[in-house]
Amino acid sequence: MSRRTRTQEEIRRFLAIGAVQVAELDLDGDESAPRPGPGSPPVTHGEVFLLVRRAGRPVGTVLARVPEGADPRAVLTEAASGAVGATGTAGAAVETEGGGEPPYASVVVATRERAGQLARALDSLLAQEHPRFEVVVVDNAPVTGETRELVERKYGERVRYVCEPAPGLAVAHNRGLAVARGEVIAFTDDDVVADARWLTELTAPFAADPRLGCATGLILPARLRTPAQVLLESHGGFAKGFTPTTYDPGDPPRDEPLFPFTAGRFGSGANMAFRTEVLRAVGGFDPATGAGTPARGGDDLYGFVRVLAQGHRLHYTPYALVWHHHRETWADLETQAYGYGAGLTAYLTAILVNRPALLPAFLARLPRGLAHARALTEARDTDGGGAPGGHDTRTHPWPRRLSRLQRRGMLYGPLGYLRARRARGNATGRGTG
Repeated sequence: MSRRTRTQEEIRRFLAIGAVQVAELDLDGDESAPRPGPGSPPVTHGEVFLLVRRAGRPVGTVLARVPEGADPRAVLTEAASGAVGATGTAGAAVETEGGGEPPYASVVVATRERAGQLARALDSLLAQEHPRFEVVVVDNAPVTGETRELVERKYGERVRYVCEPAPGLAVAHNRGLAVARGEVIAFTDDDVVADARWLTELTAPFAADPRLGCATGLILPARLRTPAQVLLESHGGFAKGFTPTTYDPGDPPRDEPLFPFTAGRFGSGANMAFRTEVLRAVGGFDPATGAGTPARGGDDLYGFVRVLAQGHRLHYTPYALVWHHHRETWADLETQAYGYGAGLTAYLTAILVNRPALLPAFLARLPRGLAHARALTEARDTDGGGAPGGHDTRTHPWPRRLSRLQRRGMLYGPLGYLRARRARGNATGRGTG
């Protein structure tokens, strides 16, 4: 079978993927019915991707099928109890991991010409239960005044507006870092809906651990309406599981031989926070990385590794949840696959350019790193059932074309990074050092 024929067959199978409903259910709650995901209609019959909570906290996901005519609450409660009923946090009250009051926080949202999505994100951020925080919108290389108009008209003094004329996500994040007033600075995207306790759960660990430099949280799909969204979530999406984990450079995890260079295991830029003084001390994000630059991505991974390399801990908490609106088309997935590959090797190049002292450690891990990269990008078959978002099973094969695009991106990444640096006049600029 020729490559073209295989690709056509992969696209045919891709287009046959059906939509999945998104909902959530608290096993310790008293809701009369499962609550639909953000922007989703009430649950009916058919497949349902279900977030399971215990006493408000996310503890797992499960895929269930509600037969036509059946009671969705009864079916989903049984499925949730069987899958994660013995896990999670029992009790009537939900406390943060760190305990006590979380620190004053700045939330930075970088955006570019997506006022409709931004409004949805800002509404969820302003509804946070966190006691003390500010929201900063960074309008990145705008071509219209829509973002400024939205912020000033709808949100007024509740949201600070900042314009960053230079394109690039890392540049925009550095701009937010420069004006942030909070002890902790959190970053999220304009295509998310934040859970009401997101900011509290994400920032509270900083109060409990003075050595903590960074925290990341859980990212789940807001909806699974298109084949692209279902396929991505079937292979893990952006989630990192439901077990709180602390990464300590002084005590590297034994099951992470590439630590800390496998930064993608730690979290994603749509749900991350840093101790503000720590992120400033390491120089912020490399402006030659990230979306909107020739490097295509890697800015968040760069930030994670720089913080760990300075001896600070990184904590992942599944209790800090944002709902992400995944990309919707096959073309989006192609762009995303290439960009992920490019961002991965671009960030590694950035680390070695800006921190050459890490080169020996990187070279020592290189053989295993190449094997890891090959496994990461190979075409993946199904594991035989499972749920999108179960993150240990796959319901649909990963197309070989997307794997090839990711590998091409990985080959391009170092060149893309060097091009981005050259475009900035080979200056280190804000965020390097």
